[in-house]
Amino acid sequence: MIPSDIFSISGMLAMLMWSLMIFLPKWKVTRILIDFKIIPLLLSIIYMIYIFISIRQGGMMDFGSLTSVMKLFTVENAVLAGWIHYLAFDLVVGMWMLDQNKELKIHPVILAPCLFGTFMLGPIGFLLFTIIKSIKKA
Repeated sequence: MIPSDIFSISGMLAMLMWSLMIFLPKWKVTRILIDFKIIPLLLSIIYMIYIFISIRQGGMMDFGSLTSVMKLFTVENAVLAGWIHYLAFDLVVGMWMLDQNKELKIHPVILAPCLFGTFMLGPIGFLLFTIIKSIKKA
């Protein structure tokens, strides 16, 4: 498969998981996927493959400066790996939020913007959840 196919498949997997987490967070299938981190693990395997491909093709990656990182994001396989990195880690954060919510019991209508925010803007959704969690515990 070519990188653009992997990009599409990875995005569809992430979108499916986010949809389940936002709209059906207590469904048995959703809980199994969350409890065993199935989608993030699949994405992690894909990530590992594309990191190895990138290293094999271009040598070790340099994260030591903004210029070096910008250069990495001009190499197709490295960009794909970076994107999958975001997809996997944002999903793990969203899954953590749902696990935290077992105890917190934040209403799903309030939790949904946190999950959607994490899906679309990563740290902003996490920040929103952390604020709501702090208020809920106070």
